[in-house]
Amino acid sequence: MKNGLKNYLPKKILIDKEVWDLAYTQEILKRLSNIPQKVVSKKEIRGSIFDKDILFLTQNKGRFLRPCPCTNKNYYLSCEYYILEVGTNCAFNCSYCILQSYLNQPFIQVYTNLDDLFAELDRIKSGFYRIGTGELTDSLFLDHLTHLSRYLVPYFAKRDNLILELKTKSTVIENLKDLEHRRHTVVSWSLNAPEIAEKEEHGAPSIEERIKAAKRCQEWGYLLGFHFDPIIYYPDWEKGYRATIEMLFSYINPCQIAWISLGAFRFMPSLKGTIQRRFPQSKIIYGEFIPALDGKRRYFKPIRIHVYKKMLKWIRDFSPDVLVYLCMERPEIWEKVFGFVPKGGQLKKMLDERVLTT
Repeated sequence: MKNGLKNYLPKKILIDKEVWDLAYTQEILKRLSNIPQKVVSKKEIRGSIFDKDILFLTQNKGRFLRPCPCTNKNYYLSCEYYILEVGTNCAFNCSYCILQSYLNQPFIQVYTNLDDLFAELDRIKSGFYRIGTGELTDSLFLDHLTHLSRYLVPYFAKRDNLILELKTKSTVIENLKDLEHRRHTVVSWSLNAPEIAEKEEHGAPSIEERIKAAKRCQEWGYLLGFHFDPIIYYPDWEKGYRATIEMLFSYINPCQIAWISLGAFRFMPSLKGTIQRRFPQSKIIYGEFIPALDGKRRYFKPIRIHVYKKMLKWIRDFSPDVLVYLCMERPEIWEKVFGFVPKGGQLKKMLDERVLTT
């Protein structure tokens, strides 16, 4: 897939026979009536080789909602985020994508048993939860086919103790335009240096296209989020990331930014061979890495601290008040970068209050 893929369209659709009769399954199939379709059992696809041109409509038999795996919480700070599993995989081919190590089924999977999903959310009676759909898939790249946002956003608008985050690299936002959201949905974009986006985020829209999409969502009243993750340390990293930050604030009003996260590139050792095999031209795995306490490879601490401090300063030059936080980092890194360490659920409180007061 080339950079700038606009709207994903599968070449073949497989439908789990267990979900064939579901209204949501049929709704999606009607939009794809010109694509070859086949009803299958899960047994038929086990061990088969598929690719991202295949869309598999199936059911989530387990829990839809679970705590974000984050990383080893004995050593790294967690923001107490929750994941809503609506499917797996996406059409983009980012060289660094951790899903390459986690998923053994390279087709795109969508769960269509929405009644079970909403029944699970209905059971949340107390507490305040920030919930995202972008952990195992891109939240919006399929939305022109699934219209899932048209179900999720109005639902979360009615829930005073739930906040939805739609995290994406795509520009598929048209379904969000006229939805009642009550600012209970944060639309977030993964950002990077333009050079890294071009070389490593294959099939994804350009950084400027993403920011322009964010501006439209801003005009529709949505809160916005931006995630510089993974930050890649490369020879021109300062020039590249500063350019993205400048572009971001040339389009976006900081008053509507819920949060900006920073996270340096880290990976499980098994991912290195996958990147070497699938993206032999990529150089991102040949930096100064050390084994970390969570089993991942991370940049040396002085590199991470240096990068985070620079990024924070550039962001603060444009917006002194926007909430910036570190994703999956140790308390000592927080202390070096921000001069304090969120303790006892303080990070969750900071993020919760941001969406409640912005």
